[in-house]
Amino acid sequence: MELDGKTAFVTGAGSGIGRASALAMAQAGARVAVVDINMDQARQTAGLISDNGGNAVAIAGDVCDELAMADAVKQCVEQFGSLDCALNNAGILGQLSPFEDQPITDFRRVVEVNLMGTVICAQAEITQMLLQKDGGAIVNMASCAGLVGWENATAYVASKHAVVGLTKTLGLEFGARGIRINAVCPSFVVTAMTDAILESPEVEAGAVAKHPIGRLGKPGEIAEAVVYLLSSRASFMSGSSMVVDGGYSAQ
Repeated sequence: MELDGKTAFVTGAGSGIGRASALAMAQAGARVAVVDINMDQARQTAGLISDNGGNAVAIAGDVCDELAMADAVKQCVEQFGSLDCALNNAGILGQLSPFEDQPITDFRRVVEVNLMGTVICAQAEITQMLLQKDGGAIVNMASCAGLVGWENATAYVASKHAVVGLTKTLGLEFGARGIRINAVCPSFVVTAMTDAILESPEVEAGAVAKHPIGRLGKPGEIAEAVVYLLSSRASFMSGSSMVVDGGYSAQ
């Protein structure tokens, strides 16, 4: 029960890695604020937590909206009394195409959600954690695309590199103030996002071949890394980016 008695705040928690992480945090003892732009999906995740004996509240919110995220943090604290752990997970892939063909509007949207959404959420979370005696811990969802290049995914790669840099700087800035901030860097994980990429058995086989471990990742495996980084077991980690990619970036 690494998070026993803690309150966790998870964005993009309506599906995929966000949902798996919210469930894992609840299993580790946390009360969970389930935040998603899709309220129906947020309620579904909160319901799964409740059905398993956990404590959760569903909150609707767009991570690109400063007021909405400030209000979401406020609702979390009003419901549970604190904000001890946070996962900034909400993100989008954007259009996959050669750089010269990518609409600038799409590039801006990917950066807005993946980078600025993380910035907005982190600022709201840190503001609350600075008010608390025990500070807190934050995990930003980056990607191994934040460490290497992915052809035809320029906007996504650029945004995730920025999240890694943001995490390093926030780790430096707030480590001495009681707030640990780290990132997780997955590769291909079986979610709705990767379903959109792996449109054929041939494409999927090609993706699997890039992972020395011989398969794609599972949302629950990324969730385990998230819980670890938020727990006291990772008490000496801040500003780090943990790679959980089946060996993808080691090649």
